Amino acid sequence: MKSKLSTVILLFVLMSQIQGAQPEEGAKFSQSVADTTTRWVATWSTAPYAAGTNTPPAPYLANNTLRQIVRASIGGDTLRIKFSNRTCATPVTMNSVNIAVSTDASTSVIDAATITQLTFNGNASVTMNAYSEVTSDPFAFPLTPGMRLAITIYYGQCNTSADMTFHYGSRTDSYILTGDQTASTDFAGATTVERWYNLSSIDVIAPAKSAAIAVMGNSITDGYGVHGGPNNRWTQFFSDKLLENDSTAHVSVLNLGIGATTVIGSGLSRFQQDALTQPGLRWIIIFYGVNDIGGNRSANDIINAYRSMISQAHVQNIRIYGATITPFKGHSYYSTAHEAVRQEVNQWIRTPGNFDACIDFDKAIRSDSDTTQMAAAYSNDWLHPSAAGYQFLGESVNLNLFLGADTTFDQPDESTIESHYFEAECGPVGSNWDIFADASVSNGHYISVKPGVQSLQTAATGSESVIEFQFTITNDSTYYLYARLNCPTYDDDSFWTQMDSEDYELNNGLVTSGWQWMQLQSYNLSAGEHTLKITYREDGAKLDKLCISNDSTVPVGLGIDAENLCEETGVQDLGQLPDAYRLEQNYPNPFNPVTKITYAVPVSGHVSVKVYNSLGQLVSVLFEGKQQAGRYVNNFDASGLPSGVYVYRLEAGNIFLAKKFVLMR
Repeated sequence: MKSKLSTVILLFVLMSQIQGAQPEEGAKFSQSVADTTTRWVATWSTAPYAAGTNTPPAPYLANNTLRQIVRASIGGDTLRIKFSNRTCATPVTMNSVNIAVSTDASTSVIDAATITQLTFNGNASVTMNAYSEVTSDPFAFPLTPGMRLAITIYYGQCNTSADMTFHYGSRTDSYILTGDQTASTDFAGATTVERWYNLSSIDVIAPAKSAAIAVMGNSITDGYGVHGGPNNRWTQFFSDKLLENDSTAHVSVLNLGIGATTVIGSGLSRFQQDALTQPGLRWIIIFYGVNDIGGNRSANDIINAYRSMISQAHVQNIRIYGATITPFKGHSYYSTAHEAVRQEVNQWIRTPGNFDACIDFDKAIRSDSDTTQMAAAYSNDWLHPSAAGYQFLGESVNLNLFLGADTTFDQPDESTIESHYFEAECGPVGSNWDIFADASVSNGHYISVKPGVQSLQTAATGSESVIEFQFTITNDSTYYLYARLNCPTYDDDSFWTQMDSEDYELNNGLVTSGWQWMQLQSYNLSAGEHTLKITYREDGAKLDKLCISNDSTVPVGLGIDAENLCEETGVQDLGQLPDAYRLEQNYPNPFNPVTKITYAVPVSGHVSVKVYNSLGQLVSVLFEGKQQAGRYVNNFDASGLPSGVYVYRLEAGNIFLAKKFVLMR
C-alpha cells in the first residue's frame, strides 16, 4: 500500500502544477482556452436514493468492510470521490476508504500495488451527517480511460435502515467482509450484494476540452435485466464508442438512471441535484416517459416535464437531447391509448426546436414488421432490451452530437418571473387532514391525510377534504405547480389538484427520497385571480409546501417565505416528546368555520379526539386510532353546524380531557 506520506507529497506536486489553472466546479469551458488548462470533470456517477427494503444483507455494514466495483469513463492522474448520505436521518462513519484497480469485473480481486488511501480534510476517517454528502481530498491515481476501480470502505457507525443511501441497479456485485479488511486483495469469503451503497461520483482533473454527458432515465438506462459487471448498460457501449474515437475520447458518460421512475415525478425533482451539478457537464440526454405512459399520464404532461428540463438546462448553457420512447407492445403497459401517447410524445421529441437534438432509439430498435413492438432480436420482455439490445442502442448514438463549441442560450427575463408560495398547513385545512410538526420542513409543519382515508378513483371535494389557495398573477404565461412532498412508497405517492373550474387532475408516481420538490402540473394562465385546490388520494403522502411559478426551474430547499404564513401552533418537533397527556385550547376561539385543536400523548396507544354539541351529541370524530407519542394538530371544520358552544374531548389510555369552544357565525 502506498504510504500516506508519499501520497501527500505526490499530491502536493500535482496540485502545485494545476493550481491557478483550475476553474471552479461547474464553470463552463471554452475551446479557446489553452490545451494546458485543466478542470474537474465527472468520469463516473450514479443516482443515490433511499434503500427501502434493499438494505445490505448480514453481516451488514456497521464495523465491516464493503468493496464496490465501478467503471470510469475518461482518465487522468488526479481524482476525488463523492460519498452520499443524502437520504438518511442518521450519520454514517467511514473509518477508512481506499481505491485500487479492479483486475476482474466479475470478482472482488484488486491489484494490491495500486491501493491508495483516501483522506478527508487530511484525515483517514470521516462522518457524514444526516442528509449530507462528503468529497475526499484530491489524490494522485493513474486512471486510464475505461478502467475498472474498486472502492473499499471500512465502516464505523452505519445503521441498517430503509432510508440508508444506495443505488439499486449496480448490475455488478459488491462485497462485504467482517471487520477491517481494507488491505485484502481478494476479499475471499465475502457476502455479495448487487447494489452500491453511499457512492455518488468520481471526478478527475482533465484537459479543458474534456466534458461530461449526463444521462437521465428509468430502468432501460439503469440496465434492467443484465448482470455480470458494470459494462453492460447501453450507456457503457456508448461510452466505449466515444473513447474509441479520437474526436470524442475526452467525453465521459454518467449514468443517472433509476428503475421504475418517471420524468414527471422523480426525474424533474432530481434533475438539478443529479444532473446539473455534475462538474464539466456539457450535454444531457433525457430518455424517459414509458413509466409515465404506463401510469396513464398524458402526452401534454410528459412534454411539459421535458420543457421544464430544457429550460433549466439552457439557463446553465447545457445542451439537452431527447431520446424517443422505445416500443412496448407485448408488455402489460401496452394499449392503443398508451401507444397513441407514445407516438405523440415521440413526434414532439423529433420536432426541431424542442430538444436541441433527437436520439431516435424508437426507430433504432423497433421491429420492421410492427413498429409498435421492439424487434424480437433485441427484446428481453417487450419493454426492456436484451443484452444485445442494450449494445445496439449504445452503439447507435450519433457521435457528431458531441462535437463542436459550447452553446450560449438566450436567458429568460427574470423581471417576468412570478412565484407564489403557500404553506399547506395554513390552508385552511379540512378535517380529514392531520398536521404534524417536523423541524426539517418549511414553517415547521406538514400535513397528511388521516390514516385509512383515501379517494383513489375520484377526487374528494368536500370541505373536510380540500385545501384551497387563492392567488393573483400579473403575467399571462405558463405556470408550473410544484409541491414539496415526502412520499416514501408507490402506495402513498399521489394527490388530486384543480385549477379554477377545470376538472380535478390526478398526480401520481410522486415517490421521493425524503422531502423533495416535485412538479405536479402546468397551466396556461392569464393575469388575474385564480384558485388552486388540492385534495388527498392515498394516505401516507406528506405535503409541506406549494409553489405556483412561471419559472420552469424546480424550487430548491424550503423555497421562499409563503404568502399565507400562519402563526405557530405550539406543536413541538417530532423529536421532542411530551411528558404528559395534554389538550390545549383551540385556536382561534371563537372561530368560523375552521379552528385548530392541539393535543399531546406521551406514549404510543389508542387515541380518540371527538367533538360534541351542547346536548352531548357527537358531531365529529377528528381522530380515532393508534398514534405514536407526540404532539398533534387537527383541523375542525364546522361548516354546516349552527353557532353555539361545543366541546372537544381527548380520550387516551385512562385519560379523559375536554375543553369548550365557540362557533360564531
